This record gives sequence, structure tokens and C-alpha cells, in this order.
Amino acid sequence: MKNKKKIAILCNYILLPERVGGMDHFFWKFDATCKANNIQVDWFFPNRAQHGEYSSLTIFDSNHQSVESFFLDFCVQNRPDYTHVVTHFVELCTPFFKRLKLLSEAKVIAIDHNPRPIKGYPLKKKIEKKVKGFLYSKYIDELIGVSNYTVEEIINDFGFQLRSKTKTIYNGVISKDIKARSNRALNRPTFLVASHLRESKGIQDLIVAVQYLPLEIKNEIKIDIYGDGPYKNQLIEKIKKYQLEDCFSFKGNQSNLNEIFSQYDYMLQPTHMECFSLSILESLAANVPVITTNVGGNEEAVVDGSNGYVFKAKDTIALTAILEEVFLGKKKIHANTRIAIEDKFSLEKMVNEHFALLLNK
Repeated sequence: MKNKKKIAILCNYILLPERVGGMDHFFWKFDATCKANNIQVDWFFPNRAQHGEYSSLTIFDSNHQSVESFFLDFCVQNRPDYTHVVTHFVELCTPFFKRLKLLSEAKVIAIDHNPRPIKGYPLKKKIEKKVKGFLYSKYIDELIGVSNYTVEEIINDFGFQLRSKTKTIYNGVISKDIKARSNRALNRPTFLVASHLRESKGIQDLIVAVQYLPLEIKNEIKIDIYGDGPYKNQLIEKIKKYQLEDCFSFKGNQSNLNEIFSQYDYMLQPTHMECFSLSILESLAANVPVITTNVGGNEEAVVDGSNGYVFKAKDTIALTAILEEVFLGKKKIHANTRIAIEDKFSLEKMVNEHFALLLNK
């Protein structure tokens, strides 16, 4: 490419040095790939950051205000000549996209990372989304889902007219940066949870499931919880209610989860809603099987009995049964779970597929 392109990327994603995950690595790698191909990237985040490789990015921060409104004001004041505008973690099919098209001739690409409720949206919300799809989807040139599940939900939410311009690009991880477990315990395994602590992550179901375990297992099982969030106090109270303080340990946010996964035998993710989980990919890349629910794109990465176990969301009895059989060695995952991640869900593949979106105006 001889003529230098200039693109804008809007991300409703707060940059936190204590929470460095797969998306951070994607942003850094994508920026470097663009620069290597003579493409300038202006990044719009809620805040600025210097950790990792953020110091090398050109960041305009909205000071924790709406990134969309900030960007529209930026366009009015500066009239930047962008060829592409890409959005991450931004609500789809809103008036923002119409206003953007009035200010810019850029190709607009919306990446959908947003999970859906386990029982779907209420009827009123469904109707609102259909109306928004009719009014505003025409102002988005391409919509990208991070799983096949997400793509189908975009179409269900906003209308079948979007099918022709919607595609899947899976999230990916850097396997070589994730320490792999060489072997795992055949019985009495260790468990971790790596999650933002909010109600939709279903950790309260895990607590109930442990409560149902036989006493001899409850006396031994250890589950470390990595992450933080607004639901932490409720989880602590539930653990106290069932007198399970010896079973659970809160470890807070850790920036080196890529090394921590390999210290455990299984990861637990009892989530109620998910698009496509990077923590699942990271765990599998560490050769740590995953016990998770059948929501979102989870089953596009976890195959029951092959690289983990899948149960119906909120089914605490089923989760108890899995925990008991895994703990006693009656259920075992023997496969190296890292191999499939390296082949199908690499960060390099993710970056290349996102970069390909920029090659056509």
C-alpha cells in the first residue's frame, strides 16, 4: 500500500494495568501490524494508559465519558480523513452510526463482543432492536461476531437484512506466551476461576454446587478465584452462609494469568452469558481443561469429554456431579488441550483476519 491509510478504532474498554488480557494483546499486535503496513491508527478509549505497549499507541481518551460522543465531537472539530472506523464493545445499530456517516465517508466496521441474556431479551427489547436494525443497520458496512453464536444473535436481534454483511472472526490468544501444564492430577485436582465478578458469570452457582458435594470432598476441594468486580461481596456472603470458607480463596486481579493457569488442573466457568471467552482459550492453551456452560460460543471451543465438560447454565446439580466425578478421578481429560488452540484460535490468525477487513474500502 503506497498511500498511507488512516483509521480510527473506538473501544468502550477501560485500560487497567492490573487486568491485562487477550484484548490488550490484540490491540497491541493489531496496531503494530497496521504500522508495518503504513496504516496510521487513532485509538479512542475511555482512558489513557502506559502499561504494556499502550505507550506506543496514539490514544485519544474520552475521560471516561461516552467514547461515541467524544469521537463525534472529535470528527466535527478535526475533520480527520479516515478510510475506516472500527468499533469494539460499542452498542450496535444506534443513532451514533447514522451521525458518524454524516460526518465521514469512512467504511464502518462494528465488532460485537456483547453477550446475550440466557433467556433472551424481553419482548419490548426485541422490538426495539428490530426497529433499530431497520433504522440504523444501513450505516454499518460490516458486522463482525466473535463466534458463530454471536453472528446468529446479531441477525436475530437486528434483522435478516444483515446476513450478507456479517461474518465470524474468532478471538485468539498467544499460546507461546502461556505457560503449559505438562501433566494433570488424575484425582483430587486443583481448580481455578478466572472471571470478572458479576452475577452473570454464575459463580454463585458454583458455590451452591460445592455445597451439594459429599462432606469428604468439601473437606478437600480447593477453588481459587482470580478477578474482581461488583458481585464479590455477595459471593463472600454466600460462601459464609454455606460455611465453605476453606473451599474458596479470592486472589484478586493478577496480571500474569498466562503463567498462573498452568498451576491448576481445571478451570471452572459457570457463566450465564458469553460471546466467546478469551479466558477459556487461555486456559485451554495452558493445557488446562475447562468445565463450563452451554451458553454463547462456549461449545465452539469446548467439546464435552474431549477438552473439558459442558453443562446447562444454572444447573447446579449437573455441576455438582461433574465436580464429584472429576475430583474422584471417575472423569478424566487425557488430551493435550493446547494443540487445537494453536491451530484454530491463535492471536496471529485473529489479527490477520481483522487486518484483512482494512484492505477494501
